[in-house]
Amino acid sequence: MKRSRTMLATVAMLGAAVALSGQASDKLKSPAALTEQAPATYKAAFDTSVGKFVIEVHRAWAPNGADRFYNLVKNGFFDETRFFRVVPNFMVQFGINGDPAVAAAWQPARLKDDPSTGHSNKKGFVTFATSGKDSRTTQVFVNFKDNAFLDSQGFTPFGEVTTGMDVVEKITDQYGEKPNQGAIQSQGNTYLKASFPKLDYVKKATIEK
Repeated sequence: MKRSRTMLATVAMLGAAVALSGQASDKLKSPAALTEQAPATYKAAFDTSVGKFVIEVHRAWAPNGADRFYNLVKNGFFDETRFFRVVPNFMVQFGINGDPAVAAAWQPARLKDDPSTGHSNKKGFVTFATSGKDSRTTQVFVNFKDNAFLDSQGFTPFGEVTTGMDVVEKITDQYGEKPNQGAIQSQGNTYLKASFPKLDYVKKATIEK
């Protein structure tokens, strides 16, 4: 009887976890609802397949970017996402959700550009990817070296890796830029796990208290 009760309790806990996961996923499908203003300064901890690193964000550097990043981390957007673009001596990029439905919901959720406040794309600095004016969504990158040439192209840093840059530098670059972003958008982690099984990834990202 005792064993049966333990098994029932375990099943109940698993069911609750699945329900919470489903709720989180549903919440992430509504970008317009995730617009909380971020604190002036905050830290986001990333537990990854190669270790932990921490990003310290400064809202004064890029208010729009800092707010978006805060909401993404707080609501679990980066959990289980892959580091899909790794260019040695340049940068590592991530931020396409592994669930195609969630990724699709954020594609049109574009951010207005943040004007430069004089902070450059130095080694360890973190910036949203952009493909043109007011086009930022969820993809971010960490600079592997000083990339000041990006500063005049709309790439405004919003934070920096203050702990674990050595971890960031361990992220595998064996696939380079081979993962297709269109395929990631439409097929998510199913595509990445099948075609690029050794990609490193974010296990869980959280806002540090």
